[in-house]
Amino acid sequence: MSKKKNQLNHLAIIMDGNGRWAKKRHKPRVAGHYEGMNNVERITLAADKLGIKILTLYAFSTENWARPKEEVAYLMNLPVRFFDRFMPTLMENNVKVNIMGYLDELPRNTYDVVERAMAETAHNTGLILNFAFNYGSRREITSAMKELGGMIESGSLTSDEITEDMISDHLMTGNFGKYRDPDLLIRTSGEQRISNFLLWQLAYSELAFSDKYWPDFNKDDLKYFVENFQNRNRRFGKIDESDS
Repeated sequence: MSKKKNQLNHLAIIMDGNGRWAKKRHKPRVAGHYEGMNNVERITLAADKLGIKILTLYAFSTENWARPKEEVAYLMNLPVRFFDRFMPTLMENNVKVNIMGYLDELPRNTYDVVERAMAETAHNTGLILNFAFNYGSRREITSAMKELGGMIESGSLTSDEITEDMISDHLMTGNFGKYRDPDLLIRTSGEQRISNFLLWQLAYSELAFSDKYWPDFNKDDLKYFVENFQNRNRRFGKIDESDS
């Protein structure tokens, strides 16, 4: 009997290596970010064709503000350029845009464009393109704990009533329901760490690492990792009877 393949519903990607991609070509770091932006469209469309329901991309972390001011300013303008250029394609392919993070801390023009992108695609029913922008997982978890703590203080919740599902619901992926936890995380550029990304949600996610820099990561690479995932033996802490 052939083994049933895993269904990949939610894919998360840490898009790493833009700066090193540019340096290798003797270009400024922002050139790597620009090409990385272009690759988002290519990989989004490829993920859609593979039947993935949610694609979560780590675009800007709460720690990235510490980068040089010129680079941060460029990164803050990328959503403006991205949605100006690719919105027709996203609409044509029924892609729904979601942005998670501390959006109220963004520059006004960046905030306005991401809010508009979510509003314009709100009724699309295809793949959800979910950007983590000004996002940090420890801060996300802290915010969720404060919300639950506030409910305890108000008397609407007791500590004994807190469950893992309740915590998951108060995180920024909670609106994705049964797909809120990624099935697979891919990180590009050869680095093998999580970097404060979806720490709670990745508890039982499969992990994969590509040596390619993000701008070079293509649809064939994506297909390879998806097929690899589909054939993995996912135990979720349990014993696989076929191994006993």
